[in-house]
Amino acid sequence: MNSVKDSVHDHIEVEGVAEALLDTPMVQRLRRIRQLGTVSFVYPSANHTRFEHSLGVYHLANQALGHLGIDGRNAERIRAAALLHDTGHGPYSHNLEDLIYRHTGRYHDEIHDLLGEGEVAAILEAHDLDPERVADLVRGDGRYGQLVSGELDVDRMDYLVRDAHHTGVPYGTIDHGRLVRELQFVDDELVLAEGNIQTAESLLLARALMNPTVYNHHVARISKAMLRRGAQRLLRAGATDAGALRRMDDRDLTVALRQCEATAEYAERLDTRNLYKRAVWAELDAVDDDLLMADSQKIRRFEEDIAEAAGVDPEAVVLDVPGKPSIPESTSRVVVNGDIRKLENQSTLVQAVLRVQEDQWRFGVYAPAGEMQAVGHAVERVLGLDLDALVSDIRVGRPATLDEFAGN
Repeated sequence: MNSVKDSVHDHIEVEGVAEALLDTPMVQRLRRIRQLGTVSFVYPSANHTRFEHSLGVYHLANQALGHLGIDGRNAERIRAAALLHDTGHGPYSHNLEDLIYRHTGRYHDEIHDLLGEGEVAAILEAHDLDPERVADLVRGDGRYGQLVSGELDVDRMDYLVRDAHHTGVPYGTIDHGRLVRELQFVDDELVLAEGNIQTAESLLLARALMNPTVYNHHVARISKAMLRRGAQRLLRAGATDAGALRRMDDRDLTVALRQCEATAEYAERLDTRNLYKRAVWAELDAVDDDLLMADSQKIRRFEEDIAEAAGVDPEAVVLDVPGKPSIPESTSRVVVNGDIRKLENQSTLVQAVLRVQEDQWRFGVYAPAGEMQAVGHAVERVLGLDLDALVSDIRVGRPATLDEFAGN
């Protein structure tokens, strides 16, 4: 047995198949991938990694197994999946996930190919566990996959608390102990037991509050967009391929960006926090469906058209179009008067939170500080944005104060 001191859960006891997996290169690689990607540009202490998060998910999964009465091979399979659930992440966690998916057809939770052979596969098989079935659990398949990847999974129970702890932002604080204790299976569905509507709502509210302050903070979004642009250019320059990019860690990508002539400027800007600024920051109502539904190629054409209209280099324009607001936690299931009900059908908070998320949604166009104004006005001409619909304290290409755009 291995005892690991954790900043969130105190001591985590690692044993069985998880202990055997702990020091494999695949798991140790997670020490070199930041949990929150570029959020450390906003919150300097947000340097925690996917490794410690994976330990936390394993710990909560282990606790849930006891409360749910799951033991034997099923329990070991779930423990392995919990520890391995993030091994499919590329560098800087979710920041490059969509880019990697476009080139490889795999998201981070699709790891069947990674578990198909090698040391991890050998360890799983030595413990009489089928790597294929472990990978299925990581993807959220089946009855027990809901514990690892689902609306009530132990993954989000750990990351909300851990992200709040390391950023110093209190909004992600939830009673994860109660959440784990109140889990139960009803007709193969993972639900919260009777009397836990507020417990389910706590997950919903924590995520809703962490989104604007941490996950979607404008500085984190700008740096993420720049990192993504750098990785795109790295691929176009032939300096790496998507398969290799997927298995890089944060250090690998940083070095690759520095060494490639086509991406060196992005690397220097990220190294020195000399980030692009918001040339446009627009609300949901100001953006038409054509832009909202645009794929990566169409967004790139928009960027080129805007750059041409502004008279700047195409690399100086970055469009950031988030997906439409959604609340995955709203489909969490709770037992109410003996019936299983979705939280969205039982809680009046769900629609209120969705409206708040729609109010907080922003379309961003980013450019170097010296080209903000030209780019901002070009966006107005090319995309036909309504100035009156933009955020009230932001003007196209001209913030109320430069500090407001440049700072946190």
